Amino acid sequence: MATYVARQPDWARWTSRWPLWIGLAAIVVPTFISLARQVWTSEDGIQGPIVLATGAWLIARDRAAIVAAARAGSLPLGLIALLFCLILWIVGRTFDFISVEVAGMMGALFTVAYMNVGADALRKLWFPVLYLLFLIPPPGSIVDRATAPLKEFVSWAATGILSHAGYPIVRQGVTLYVAQYQLLVEDACSGLRSLVSLVAISLFYIYLLHNASWRYALALMLWIVPIAIAANIVRIILLVLITYHWGDAAAQGFLHATAGMVMFVFALLGIVAIDWLMQAVITRARR
Repeated sequence: MATYVARQPDWARWTSRWPLWIGLAAIVVPTFISLARQVWTSEDGIQGPIVLATGAWLIARDRAAIVAAARAGSLPLGLIALLFCLILWIVGRTFDFISVEVAGMMGALFTVAYMNVGADALRKLWFPVLYLLFLIPPPGSIVDRATAPLKEFVSWAATGILSHAGYPIVRQGVTLYVAQYQLLVEDACSGLRSLVSLVAISLFYIYLLHNASWRYALALMLWIVPIAIAANIVRIILLVLITYHWGDAAAQGFLHATAGMVMFVFALLGIVAIDWLMQAVITRARR
């Protein structure tokens, strides 16, 4: 009679690497504390906790495929990559460069994953891996340069719309003058620095619903930036209207309390609406 022995998890292989886990925890814990204090409390980093939770869920959802494809990666290659990531993390931590610090931490996490499950398993997790890179906050100077032309455009567009509506508004660069008030369209006002947040959450939505159709997903992705720009134009218009009718104090209260969330929700609903319209057009074309 055949005897079947239940396969037990290879706990010895994991517990024998306890120095690695302790070292990894020494990197991950302080970095996540820094992220929570410096980035996630601001509008620029609103996507952080969402990306972390949804990225972990995506990995957990595919754990069966990961286990099936798991083969330990190259130890020498992994150690070299881990050393590089550790140096990167130390530099970021020492000089308070949060972007460099988080990049080093993420690199260390992915390297440890490679050492344990191998390249084939990580390839099956290509989207969660790329998606989790949104945890790395982009340097403010790079964001400022990248969004400078967009600030000019949204200022021009908002001024044109309000001027045609009969409001006494003029523009000089990114400074708006309405009645006796002056509004400077800075990053916090235009909301363009939250573009990274919108891109991250939109990509998650597209991947989750349209992963099987990469052409459709790509077409939908092309709408992300235009919708974000439209949402920021709406945000500036709302701020100008509140300032004009209720004063600067009311506008500042709206700006710090709800403007960012209103813009974010508006943009996400825009992505959902475009998705619905595209599917409706495709369905009708197939009839």
